[in-house]
Formats: sequence, C-alpha cells, structure tokens
Amino acid sequence: MSKLLFVCMGNICRSPAAEGVMKHDLEHAGLAGEVTVDSAGTLDYHVGKLPDSRMRAAAAQRGLNLGHRARQVTAQDLKDFDLVLVMDHDNLSEVMRLPGAHEREAKIKLFCEFCTEHDEKEVPDPYYGGAQGFQKVLDLLEDGCAEITRRLQDGTLLKKSEP
Repeated sequence: MSKLLFVCMGNICRSPAAEGVMKHDLEHAGLAGEVTVDSAGTLDYHVGKLPDSRMRAAAAQRGLNLGHRARQVTAQDLKDFDLVLVMDHDNLSEVMRLPGAHEREAKIKLFCEFCTEHDEKEVPDPYYGGAQGFQKVLDLLEDGCAEITRRLQDGTLLKKSEP
C-alpha cells in the first residue's frame, strides 16, 4: 500500500484540503484501498482542531467533506510515508529540519511540482485572505492531485528505494 502525506503550516487549510481532494480522486479512480492519505502541519498551533471553517465551506461546494483533525508532522512520518508533499518553501524548510529528513529528501516534494494546469510554484496560504483564496487553493489541489492519481495509476509516482 502506498502512503501519501500532505504538509502545510497549521494543518487546517491547505494540507487537509489536499487530503480530501486526494481521497476523493482515489475513490473515483478505484484506488482508495491501495493508498493511505494523511495530512499534517509543521506547527502545533491547531493540533486536534478541524480544518478552518472557510476551507470546509469551500470544499463542501465541490462535494468534499474535510473531517481531518490537525496534527503536527513528525520524523516518524518521513519514515512511514512514501511521498511527503509540502505546500510551500517555508514548509519544505521546516520538514527538512526533522531528524532523518536529508536521508529521505528524495521523497519530500513541493506539491506544485505535480500541477499541470497551473504555473504556481507554491500553494498560497489562504488563511488571512478572502473566499477567493480558498477557491484558488482548491483549484491548485485538484490539478496536482489529478496528476498524482494519474501517476499512481500508471505506476510512475513511487519508486520503493527509500530506507
């Protein structure tokens, strides 16, 4: 079974939305039982909380239910997950500070590397913006998750060479 982890700062906007989009895509592709999907944050500010209500509302408009409870990313996650997808360069820097990160660097990626319809290099944090920011995040997540699903289907996403 493949394991994917999405990471943002607080685990209440971008990464739980990515988790929801990915689970939705996997279900529709018939891969739900073959891939484990989770999300986490680099900071512990929101541990145990549901995703931001604005993100839940935006996701619900697209038929997604975000019920994840926030948690903080750990060094163990880097061992346990096959691919760790971070939302921006700040999150990447934080993840790379975890013990063992440099040994597992090949499986830690910026999420937008998988976007095919958008040119953004990072998924912007919508927390301090308006409703349009949450929609933009979901557009990017739908784009990248569709490509991740395609690569899972054709077997080109994960190479099992990590320790």
